[in-house]
Amino acid sequence: MSPFTLEPDMNGEGLHIGIVRARFNEDIGLIELDTCLQELEALGVDERDIMVVTVPGALELGVTLARMAETFEFDALIALGAVIRGETYHFEIVSNESASAIARVALETGIPVANGVLTTENDEQAEARAADKGRDCAQCAVEMANLVAALEPEADEDEDEGEDLEQADPRR
Repeated sequence: MSPFTLEPDMNGEGLHIGIVRARFNEDIGLIELDTCLQELEALGVDERDIMVVTVPGALELGVTLARMAETFEFDALIALGAVIRGETYHFEIVSNESASAIARVALETGIPVANGVLTTENDEQAEARAADKGRDCAQCAVEMANLVAALEPEADEDEDEGEDLEQADPRR
C-alpha cells in the first residue's frame, strides 16, 4: 500500500509568526526568544513578518495569544516562558492553566500555537532546556503553519462566484 504522505515543509518564507514571551523568569524567556528568532531566520521567516510581545507571566499568555489569533494576521503563534517549581501548589496551577489556555487557543482558532513554556523543578533544568525549546518552537511553528495551509480545502470556483454575488447584493 502506498498512501499519499504529506511531508513536513520547513520553509518559512512568507509566513507571519507571532511570539508571546512571559517576563517572569526573564533570563530563561530571553534565551528561548533568542534561539527561536535565530531558527526562524534560518528557516526563511523575514524578521519583518515576526511580532514579539511580552506579558507579565505564564497565566497571561493565553489571553494574549487569543487576541493575536483573532486578528488572523498570523500563520502560527509561539508561547515562550518558564514556570519553575517553588515550595507551594502554585506551580501546578500556573503550569496546568497556562498549558490549557495555550492549547485552547489553537483548537478554537485553528491557528497553530507552539508551546514553549518550560515547566521545570529548578533554575538549572530551565537553563539547560531553554535554547533547545526556543529552537523547537520555531521549527514547530513553521511546520504546523505550512501543514495547516496544505490541509486547507481548495475553493470551488462555483462557490466563489456565488459568494461574490452574495457580497455584491446582500439581499441574496
